[in-house]
Amino acid sequence: MTPLLNPSHVHDPQTRQTIVRLLSSMGGAKEISQYLKRFSQLDAARFAVVKVGGAVLRDDLDSLTSSLAFLQDVGLTPIVIHGAGPQLDAELAAAGIAKQTIDGLRVTSPEALAIVRRVFHAQNLKLVEALQAGDARATSIVSGVFEADYLDRERFGLVGAVKRVDLAPIQASLQAGSIPVIASLGETVGGQILNVNADFAANELVQVLQPYKIVFLTGTGGLLDADGRVIDSINLSTEYDHLMQQPWIDGGMRVKIEQIKDLLDGLPLASSVSITKPAELAKELFTHKGSGTLVRRGERVLQADHWGAFDLPRLRGLIESAFGRRLLPDYFETTKLHRAYVSENYRAAVILTSEAAGIYLDKFAVLDEAQGEGLGRAVWQVMRDANPRLFWRSRRGNPVNPFYYAESDGCIKQEKWKVYWYGPAGFDLLERYVETCAARPASLEEPA
Repeated sequence: MTPLLNPSHVHDPQTRQTIVRLLSSMGGAKEISQYLKRFSQLDAARFAVVKVGGAVLRDDLDSLTSSLAFLQDVGLTPIVIHGAGPQLDAELAAAGIAKQTIDGLRVTSPEALAIVRRVFHAQNLKLVEALQAGDARATSIVSGVFEADYLDRERFGLVGAVKRVDLAPIQASLQAGSIPVIASLGETVGGQILNVNADFAANELVQVLQPYKIVFLTGTGGLLDADGRVIDSINLSTEYDHLMQQPWIDGGMRVKIEQIKDLLDGLPLASSVSITKPAELAKELFTHKGSGTLVRRGERVLQADHWGAFDLPRLRGLIESAFGRRLLPDYFETTKLHRAYVSENYRAAVILTSEAAGIYLDKFAVLDEAQGEGLGRAVWQVMRDANPRLFWRSRRGNPVNPFYYAESDGCIKQEKWKVYWYGPAGFDLLERYVETCAARPASLEEPA
């Protein structure tokens, strides 16, 4: 196993051992090492921006601080920006100031601004002090980052729209190995403090920093589907239009997905948004399975029913890299293609063939670097939508088998293979599936 940690960032050997055990309990050593290597190669300012809602500060401070401290212990420094909505509601109500919003933004009078400043400062210090009490290094930043101007003084009062982001306070904190904890307060050029919506402030910060990860920490732990279950991944390139047509997408969730799409459209293709609970932050970042909703711009899916439509050397390289074995030299010449589905950057592919028993899944290949992005699932879903019936085989012990179990209508265990299928299938057809899988020759060379 390759070294997981940079020892200079870890407090002592005992802490290091604890971290290794925690990481190993979350997922395989290979995937954890893969993520740590990827993250550690980034410039410090490009690792992650973590947006923390006021409800999380109020209800889940212990989990939040332990997760952020954990990241610092493995040599990664997140940039944290927080809101304070529920706390503001309570303090303004106690002061007899009625809450007034327009288009979701809080109208802020001079009287209200005094409370806004006090609450933001208090919540910022609360998080910084909790991190320091947990032996983490953190820096309070309540001004100097967001230069703002009045959004619309007549309508909103002292509410700001960010015009410029000054990274100097953030860079100073990162260079000191300290987590920057930023309050979403802005100032005009003339020094007037303005209330800035925390989501808008986070978006502006992200556009300047261009981070690899953007993390929204929430109580729900992700975006929820029609049954109230967390959606594990969304590939916007293939799923956005379909998702936005679903009747169960309410107004708030619709706005959130639109905002995330706008955000990712302005970031590098490798960037992604994660929505998860504070306690699950490390699992979401360091394991393929994750724990919340992972949203990526994703890749278009190329599809065709003839090999000539694809770059076969790239497709061969993808399959051989994913399986760690060489394809037979004549694979493309001898394999009768029904249809192939390939991500545009050749990082995931599903290959189907036509057999007497039906449509057969011959290869499902996803590069290591693309695992955990939801790309394989996105390509699989495009394939599945177009193929209502399918069968395939998989070796016992294949790490993809749990996914196959979830996607299949049934599984028949043989001595060497597990035979899966989905779609209508009587006993006679299942028997043909098993016979086809048993007789099908290997298309990958045996390892030396």
